[in-house]
Amino acid sequence: MVAAARQFLDALDAGQRKLATYALTDAERENWNFVPLARQGLPLQRMTAGQQALGLALLRTGLSHTGHAQAGAIMALELVLKEIENDRPPGRRDPTLYFVTIFGEPSAEKSWGWRFEGHHLSCNFTVVDGRHVFFAPSFMGTNPAVLSDELDLGLDLIASLDATQRQTAIIAAEALKEIVTTNQKRIDPLSPAGIPAARLTAAQREKLYALVKTYLRRYRPELAAENFAKIEAAGLDRICFAWAGALDRAKPTYYRLQGPTFLIEFDNFQNNANHIHSTVREFTSDFGRDLLAEHLAKAHGKD
Repeated sequence: MVAAARQFLDALDAGQRKLATYALTDAERENWNFVPLARQGLPLQRMTAGQQALGLALLRTGLSHTGHAQAGAIMALELVLKEIENDRPPGRRDPTLYFVTIFGEPSAEKSWGWRFEGHHLSCNFTVVDGRHVFFAPSFMGTNPAVLSDELDLGLDLIASLDATQRQTAIIAAEALKEIVTTNQKRIDPLSPAGIPAARLTAAQREKLYALVKTYLRRYRPELAAENFAKIEAAGLDRICFAWAGALDRAKPTYYRLQGPTFLIEFDNFQNNANHIHSTVREFTSDFGRDLLAEHLAKAHGKD
């Protein structure tokens, strides 16, 4: 990751580098979003083909093969939307309107971060002391909807619950129109939380854990394994599953997975249930917040 970031920055001219870089402590680092809007950073659109390849190589260092394929599909769907919308307004849908932004100096020993972001895709990585890597908040969405595993496994889990379990798990008869936490910089646990894993059968719990891992497997295997270990340490039986909407993939659906340390939201409401939003958040570790704050406090104390 460090090598890829350095190679990317070394390939930029002075003007490009100015656009692409911010201080680690700059407020821009937490200014994330997933809708088509003007962003800070250097867009693929303003890079040469070689520079684009290096920017995408950096993205690959944070994602698994699965996650990288999903990211590529998300960017490619901009061309589909361009055709559907007849390119109105002009230039709004463009697979090169994805921005690379580096925060701090890429280092194997120090703290730094980076972001790859555009419509329906936000990957925020924070590296603390060159050892601890955080990937939340992150967002993946598709229009038209193509995140099929996330939808199918969620439907499979809710369908496996009996009537009594569903009374707790189903928090609304109609799907929520958007993920609740949107692009908030900080989040708290949501309520109602749904049904805890402790109230599920062994088979249902396996479906629940598989659904959680579906989101984690977007990231490098070692990062996914480390994150699941953290979830496990906090208590797998404390993970809750909440559902809103119909039990039908052709109709709007929403669900959330929530544990002591994390929140995952999935929403498929817009465009007649053909437009997915999904996000992975951590209550204290979004942007590596707690560990990075500790690191910065120690560094400041040495001044």
